[in-house]
Amino acid sequence: MNDKDLLLVGCGNMGGAMLRGWLREGMAGRITVLTPHPQRVPPDVTSHATVDGIRGEPRTVVLAVKPQILATAAPSLQRCVGPGTILLSVLAAVDLATLRRAFPRAGGIVRAVPNLPAAIGEGATALAGDTDEDDMRAELSRLCASFGTVEWLSNEAALDAATSVSGCGPAFLFRFAEAVVQAGASQGLAPDAARRLFAQTMLGAARLLGESDATPAELVRRVASPGGVTLAGLAVLDEGDALTRLVGNALASAATRNAEMAAKARD
Repeated sequence: MNDKDLLLVGCGNMGGAMLRGWLREGMAGRITVLTPHPQRVPPDVTSHATVDGIRGEPRTVVLAVKPQILATAAPSLQRCVGPGTILLSVLAAVDLATLRRAFPRAGGIVRAVPNLPAAIGEGATALAGDTDEDDMRAELSRLCASFGTVEWLSNEAALDAATSVSGCGPAFLFRFAEAVVQAGASQGLAPDAARRLFAQTMLGAARLLGESDATPAELVRRVASPGGVTLAGLAVLDEGDALTRLVGNALASAATRNAEMAAKARD
């Protein structure tokens, strides 16, 4: 392997989403995938079922396995991670200290919190690591930009909040969409029509939020005319701060579970 190579360890939901992003960028020749299911990897990408097939130390190793198998996978992978290697981990709740103990020779270790829309190039990835080298950060930014936007955070602790906000966020939005579609159907819309209408509504609203300088509260005011239909619906969501409390509790619960998983990974 040469210094431009990338080794992807694991190719499940998130690893597969990242791989699709890199393939859209024409990177097939740079990537080797290590997975117990190499038959699921596109034929133009080199893949191996065991680490025995990997030669040398790639420039970048991306860990995308289940967190609970890190302890068993790390010893055989250590020979692939040397001082010239950047280790990028998408393992939920596995902190930098734990990763450094598992891969003591790594040149730099960075944790990433991507999300599922990476599969269509519309993901959001939060990054934080134990290196401040500009070249390394730029290299990882380019890699992660292949499947969406990239946000470097000031410290590792902020990744926990990012996990709740953007990592879990798609599932929260899908659940809200499910409720809206069901409510629309109960009012007479065909479920498929309700789904398409609300999917585009979320897409357009997300772009407006991302591209506008206005705060979410200001955008709400632009939609909700005084005494109008939207305001009547908002009155239900806002009663007793119900929505704010519900979302706050959901993110807090996710954060608690993240902390539990992190503690288990350190054991």
